[in-house]
Amino acid sequence: MNNKFDALKDDDSGDHDQNEENSTQKDGEKEKTERDKGQSSSKRKVEQFWRFYSHMVRPGDLTGHSDFHLFKEGIKPMWEDDANKNGGKWIIRLRKGLASRCWENLILAMLGEQFMVGEEICGAVVSVRFQEDIISIWNKTASDQATTARIRDTLRRVLNLPPNTIMEYKTHTDSIKMPGRLGPQRLLFQNLWKPRLNVP
Repeated sequence: MNNKFDALKDDDSGDHDQNEENSTQKDGEKEKTERDKGQSSSKRKVEQFWRFYSHMVRPGDLTGHSDFHLFKEGIKPMWEDDANKNGGKWIIRLRKGLASRCWENLILAMLGEQFMVGEEICGAVVSVRFQEDIISIWNKTASDQATTARIRDTLRRVLNLPPNTIMEYKTHTDSIKMPGRLGPQRLLFQNLWKPRLNVP
């Protein structure tokens, strides 16, 4: 009877069942509190973002050729960024007039952590073009097929896409290899420019 576990074992009063019940109830309340904090944090993020976003021009109001990028802090919207280089993106081509609604649904889903893939989402891009608009969501790991499938399914749901909508997944390494694309040209120009030092 020197140890508390022995005392519980020998006690036939049934009090230990009540203690277990209270402990389970406290654990449940703790989990609920943590879940509520997470939801509250996500709600705050969305509210803070909306305060800025509500003053911006919507993608559908732009004319000509324009891109909006929204990436996590510290991640550049470039294939070569460390967070992006092993990843890829889901691409959806939209008919004109849908970009603003789809873009807002996408970024709110990202901020609200609806994709439920941890830190896998890097960012999103909306590209306004003359004939169509393009939305893409970038992720870190192209080889993780389960995660890319979950992103695709969540994307279909949050954008309320019809079942026959064509969605294309492209790895960033494939994008870099494609000749005549902006990526390799950008790399080329970055490699050509080197500061020169005038040494006497």
